[in-house]
Amino acid sequence: MKPYLSVIITSYNEVDNLNRGVLSVLVDYLNKQPYSWELILINDGSTDSTLPALTEFAKHRPGVKVINNPHMGKAMGIITGALAAGGEVSLFTDMDQATPITEASKILTSLTHGLDIVIGSRANREGAPIFRQILAFGMVLLRGLILRLPYRDTQCGFKGYKTQAGQKIFTIMKSLRPAKVITGPAVDPGFDVEFLYLARRLGYKTVEVPVSWRYQESRRVRFLNDAVSGLTGLLLVRWRSLTNAYGIK
Repeated sequence: MKPYLSVIITSYNEVDNLNRGVLSVLVDYLNKQPYSWELILINDGSTDSTLPALTEFAKHRPGVKVINNPHMGKAMGIITGALAAGGEVSLFTDMDQATPITEASKILTSLTHGLDIVIGSRANREGAPIFRQILAFGMVLLRGLILRLPYRDTQCGFKGYKTQAGQKIFTIMKSLRPAKVITGPAVDPGFDVEFLYLARRLGYKTVEVPVSWRYQESRRVRFLNDAVSGLTGLLLVRWRSLTNAYGIK
C-alpha cells in the first residue's frame, strides 16, 4: 500500500546521533500519526559503524528501509532517497534533528492547502556561532541579486513537497550531477538553492513556514569553504539557467 508520507534522511558517519536514539524518537512520533508513512535512510558511504547501525534499526521495522550509496555527498543522498520515495508527499530532514520531526505537522498542513513545496524557515538562529549568522545573511543578499529568489531561508534542511513535483525537480538535478565518489565530509550549498530555483521555473507553488531549530555542532560546516561554495553554487545555477541546461522552456 502506498504510504502518505515518505521521510528521507541521508547519513554520513552519524553513529553519534544514532547512539543518541534520534531515529527511535522519530519513528515513535510517526507511529502516533493518523497517516501511513515510510522512512528512507541513505547511508552515504560512511566509514564508521553507521551502515550496520541503520541496518539493525530497520530490521524489525517494516516502514523503514536503508539504501547504501557510495560516498557522493548529502545532495546525492537526498536525491537518491527522493527518487525512491513512494509516498504522496515527501519530507527530507537531517539526522541530527536540529529541526525536530514534530515540526512536520506544519509542513503537511500547508501542503494540503494547494501548495506543492513547503520549506522550513528558521525563525531565529539562537545558539549559532556568529560566522554561521554572517554566512546566512550574506547568502540572503546574494540569492536575491543573482537568482531573484524571495526566500528568507533556503538552507534549512527541513523541506516537504508533493512527491510527484519533487521527483520531477530531482530528476533534472540528477541529470546534471554525474555520480562521483568523494572523500571526507562535504556539503553542497547550491543544492537547496537549485531545488527552489527549479521549483519556481516549473511553476510550483512554494511557501516558507517558520520551524523550530537548535544549533548542532557540525564538522561539515567550514566558514571560508562554505562561503566560496555558496557563491559558486549560485553562479552555477545562474549559468545553467542562461545556457538552458535545465531544458525548461
